[in-house]
Amino acid sequence: MPHSDPKTLVSTTWLAERVKDPDLRLIDASWYLPDMNRDAKAEYVNEHIAGARFVDIDDVSDARSTLPHMLPPAEKFMSRMRALGVGDGHQVVIYDGSGLFSAPRLWWMFKYFGQSKVAVLDGGLPKWKAEKRPTTTEPPVIRDRHMVVVEQSDLLRDVTQVASSSKLGDHTIIDARPGPRFRGEAPEPRAGLRVGHIPNARNVPFGNLLQADGTLKHPGELRLVFEAAGVDLTKPAITSCGSGVTAAILSLALERIGVKHALYDGSWAEWGMYGDLKVATGEA
Repeated sequence: MPHSDPKTLVSTTWLAERVKDPDLRLIDASWYLPDMNRDAKAEYVNEHIAGARFVDIDDVSDARSTLPHMLPPAEKFMSRMRALGVGDGHQVVIYDGSGLFSAPRLWWMFKYFGQSKVAVLDGGLPKWKAEKRPTTTEPPVIRDRHMVVVEQSDLLRDVTQVASSSKLGDHTIIDARPGPRFRGEAPEPRAGLRVGHIPNARNVPFGNLLQADGTLKHPGELRLVFEAAGVDLTKPAITSCGSGVTAAILSLALERIGVKHALYDGSWAEWGMYGDLKVATGEA
């Protein structure tokens, strides 16, 4: 078991020892694709770890954008977290109901807005429950806490920056989508998008980073997965996926192994939409 790090990833044991800490803020950031046929909010109401707040990443997003769950303005993120009693000085731990799926997206958002004491629960709610640890239906007691936001713009890339990196090769672009979608062999779940991938990207389907129990592989194993996919770990990385959610799993893994990373927020939902952007198909 790799050591728990309160800035990246913590174990269920680590959390169980601190779950009643007054400065711990636990967040259920479960989010599901339509074909998963799951209702994240209903599941939270029915069962969550004691003290957990619920955050819908679609709600904490930029309502002005036509793209799905784009990063919100700083004021919106700050006000949403403050309303949940999450703020400066808190140790934040985020989990989801899949094990490790949507929680890293909110982790990345906290990092972008300058919060360093934030970690993902390794294995999430499924691992917590498998270990027969307690859950509750009780809502948390919320006390307002101020949050200072300092945007870390180096953690974010837009379409122009990604297009430049695709040509120049100054970053390694890593795509978290399944192989058939990356290669252009399978249709995109969102209507109207072209198939394929960003030229010069490498494919690391996010599931390749996970162990059978839904926990993240050990740092040494993570390095091997990236290297096997042709990722040059000496370069900074840009992570991408379908709509910016599972790209954050790659970002979390890269953080664990000390590789500089930024996330392409628009991801394929944006790149696949514009006919003037080049698309590659087949293997990387």
